[in-house]
Parts: sequence; structure tokens; C-alpha cells
Amino acid sequence: QVQLVESGGGLVQAGGSLRLSCVASGRTFSSYTMGWFRQAPGKEREFVGRIGWNVDIIYYADSVKGRFTISRDNAINTVYLQMNSLKPEDSAVYYCAAMRTGVPTRPQAYDFWGQGTQVTVSS
Repeated sequence: QVQLVESGGGLVQAGGSLRLSCVASGRTFSSYTMGWFRQAPGKEREFVGRIGWNVDIIYYADSVKGRFTISRDNAINTVYLQMNSLKPEDSAVYYCAAMRTGVPTRPQAYDFWGQGTQVTVSS
């Protein structure tokens, strides 16, 4: 069992930056692929990016590529999402999730989810 808690969301102006953190409980954190998703009101949950358990594979949705960076520190059971050059369309609730196996761009592949943290980008 893995419990995930996100933090770091807030209100920021367009062009600004935020760093989200996701802290996991459980001793098996390092064996999970971690993903970030977001969901805006009235929209489906959207893949943002993922990072492999040993940081071997990292990729991003096209909408955030070049602006967002995912990293993880297995020693402290934490994964990060650094978001730069934020746009109003980035506004959403951001979730981290943990996955053993599956297609990492699909929410259904993830076994555990955090409660989400709100990011609002003003124009």
C-alpha cells in the first residue's frame, strides 16, 4: 500500500513557476513508476508526465514539454513537478499517482493516487 500526499499548489501569474511535491508512504516507493496528472473542471484527467522507478525513463505530454520537469528522490520518497512558464490553461487540480505496470499515460494504469493540489494561473 502506498499513500501519496501532494503539496505546493497555489495561485500564480502567467509566466510564473511552481514546484509541486508528492510524498509517499511505504517502503516500496522506489519500485513504482510515478506519474503526474491534472484535471480541470469539466474535463477528463490528463496525463502530464511520468518518471520511472530508477529515473531511467521520463517523458511528458506535448502540452508541457520544455516547461515542466519531473524528478524524484527515492531516499525521501518524494517526486517533484517543477512547472515553469505557466499558462492559464495549466490551471487544474494536479495529482500524483503510483504505478507498478501498465501504460503510464493512462490513469487506469495507476494503483494509488494522491488527493490533488490546486494550481491556478491568472492571466
